[in-house]
Amino acid sequence: MSEVIEYKSWVCLICGWVYNEKDGLPNEGIPAGTRFADISADWRCPLCDVGKSDFAVVEF
Repeated sequence: MSEVIEYKSWVCLICGWVYNEKDGLPNEGIPAGTRFADISADWRCPLCDVGKSDFAVVEF
């Protein structure tokens, strides 16, 4: 039986943009499946330019 991988979504608390770990951001060099914690510390929200500290994990 294969293990189910749980991916999370992270929402920007400032503008509402959502980063999905399952999808990644291939256009920004972040492959699908990349955990939010594994994104560079200096990464910025592509919509409003705030840092990772302004994101929170969300459950849909």
